[in-house]
Amino acid sequence: MNLDAERFDTNREHLCSALRWKGQFIEAEPDPTVPPTNDGIFWCMYTQTCIGPDGELAEPGNCCSKGRACHGTGKCG
Repeated sequence: MNLDAERFDTNREHLCSALRWKGQFIEAEPDPTVPPTNDGIFWCMYTQTCIGPDGELAEPGNCCSKGRACHGTGKCG
């Protein structure tokens, strides 16, 4: 798997419930003939930006660790 595909993989265990991305709001079955865009447009539900409450990027690679201070809480530290 290439680094971006791994970084932006939304099929991760323990993915923060506050992480949002535009693919969540598209009601269409995945088409295997269409390559994924993996454009990296993610945001935190609490901050409404691409930066989480702890000042780190809100993206699957960062938002899948229960060790992250803000994981699912909207609070940092």
